[in-house]
Amino acid sequence: MEISSDELDKELIEDLKEENPDKLSKLVEEGSGKDLKFLLKNMGRLPDEFDGEPFIKLLDSEEEDLRYHAVKNVGRLKDDKYLGEMKERFEKEDSTEVRSEIISTIGRMRSEKAKPFLVDLLEHKNPEIVLQAVRALYAFKKEPEIREKLESMINHENEVVRKVIRKDFFPDDESIERHTEYPEFMENKMVQSDVRKVLDDVPDNSIHLTFTSPPYYNARDYSIYKSYEEYLDFLEEVFEEVHRVTKKGRYMIVNTSPVLMPRVGRNYSSNRYPIPFDLHERLTDNGWEFIDEIIWLKPEASAVHRNAGFVQHRKPLAYKPNARTEYLMVYRKDTTKLLDWNINQYSDQDIEESKVEGEYESSNVWEIAPSNDKEHSAVFPEELCEKVIKFYSMKNDLVFDPFAGTGTLGKSALKNSRKFFMTEIEEDYIQRAKEKLNPAPLDSGSQPNFQNLEEFKTDAKANQE
Repeated sequence: MEISSDELDKELIEDLKEENPDKLSKLVEEGSGKDLKFLLKNMGRLPDEFDGEPFIKLLDSEEEDLRYHAVKNVGRLKDDKYLGEMKERFEKEDSTEVRSEIISTIGRMRSEKAKPFLVDLLEHKNPEIVLQAVRALYAFKKEPEIREKLESMINHENEVVRKVIRKDFFPDDESIERHTEYPEFMENKMVQSDVRKVLDDVPDNSIHLTFTSPPYYNARDYSIYKSYEEYLDFLEEVFEEVHRVTKKGRYMIVNTSPVLMPRVGRNYSSNRYPIPFDLHERLTDNGWEFIDEIIWLKPEASAVHRNAGFVQHRKPLAYKPNARTEYLMVYRKDTTKLLDWNINQYSDQDIEESKVEGEYESSNVWEIAPSNDKEHSAVFPEELCEKVIKFYSMKNDLVFDPFAGTGTLGKSALKNSRKFFMTEIEEDYIQRAKEKLNPAPLDSGSQPNFQNLEEFKTDAKANQE
């Protein structure tokens, strides 16, 4: 029986499925070329009594596309009488796409007989195969032995497998926190202390957004570390605690840049430390999901001039570009919830009032001039703070800066109807922050409160009672 290109269309296929499924099966068996491919791709849902043997015969085709669609149509039958052929084909198949579809087809059978095969595939070396096996086992997720096996894979070596296991089988409990709220004793507060000591008394899931610029490596007297490794250890310790106090699915943005350490003598070279890149792996290992990198581009006039010698002699190997950029590394606390869930925890009014109006940054390169301060030589520009706050938080959220300096983040938070929580260890910076933040806008909810560590601990204890 020849397939006529003029006659073959989706309407004809639907009619045959309803009126003469045997004839449709015969068309598959005797078809060839592009018409057969059209037929296979447009079979849609098949009746229970449909003869799937023509699909099985196509599994030996030399064309990967035909094998793929043949398997897909076997899956539409959801009949475990084809389980043996599917398992056999899986062993012979060399296409990952077809193998994945075979597993999907076996999963659609929802057959107890398929479970041992699917469980064995969880150990496969190809993560894509593992993922298909995980999804195929979804029908059996309530069975204790399957659940136990899947739970053992929460720390699977592949990051995508880990995410799917968590989201599909062990999702976050929506009721673990009141997502839009925060501890009131932290509102519009700046604490003078080592941030690690302060975080000891901050409750879990308290912060909506963190934006900070850590102290430079050994760039000032108050930030001397024994080694670069110790410096990274310090930042990792802080940001691990920030992860704990951050709400599920909310953001932390870390502003850093490579740091140049001057050479110790004419016979030595200088060292350049790639802080954002060395810190990144430590953050992702501690549960921060990398989202974006934003390049803060400064005017060239603000950059330290590094190529004076090269300008004169133009000798290769001695070229050193002026550094005009810093990185805003955007991370999100790991969660099985999507962004829509996060947004929908807010009232319609809060969502409407939090919308970003007017022009916005459409790329990840932000051209912003740096700021100067009489007490601090590396302050955030207010424009930079305001953009981050508007893009990554909602109205009335609590934003945090663990290395607050002179408090620019707090000022920007109040200006944009957010609340702030900040820590800073240096007395001179605290005094400058007081000048910046007082008086607060009338609609800020509460006036800025400056405390030492003991005062903060007293308030934290009272909050627990």
